[in-house]
Amino acid sequence: MPTILPAEAHHYPSLHQTLDTVAREKKYLALTEAPPYDSTTDFYRHLRATHSPHFVAVENNQVIGWCDIAPTFGQTRAHAGTLGIALHPNARGQGLGPQLLRTTIEAAWLKGLTRIELTVRDDNLPAKALYERFGFQHEGLQRQAMRVDGIYHDVHAMALLATEATAPH
Repeated sequence: MPTILPAEAHHYPSLHQTLDTVAREKKYLALTEAPPYDSTTDFYRHLRATHSPHFVAVENNQVIGWCDIAPTFGQTRAHAGTLGIALHPNARGQGLGPQLLRTTIEAAWLKGLTRIELTVRDDNLPAKALYERFGFQHEGLQRQAMRVDGIYHDVHAMALLATEATAPH
């Protein structure tokens, strides 16, 4: 049974491997492969330094999924964070997405964030449905926002406000 834990430095190697696996699917992330390990760990260290919510799903000492809410840039946007979540292909369909999302959102509200935003590809119907169950609202369509192997994909901008948040059923 996977365990949801705060991300720590010893998770970074397998987290980087899972990031690369998901990125190479070219369906869910803005990346098509993981950045170099040092760049990725710089991002993870930044999340830790800013006390940003960052959780991993671990099974057999391997990270099989993650969810984080990165700070947005600028003093006028300090109340908001940008959500990222992904699961290794072998970990999907087990209920880990909702667990990671719930844990990370709760940590964001405790940190004092009042807005969580994300973008999701138009054809990622399971993810859109999950976000909607958590109360995320559609805020707009970004046309041809992603291009993968020469094919453009639209993405939906979605956000959840602390004042509107409800636990999914």
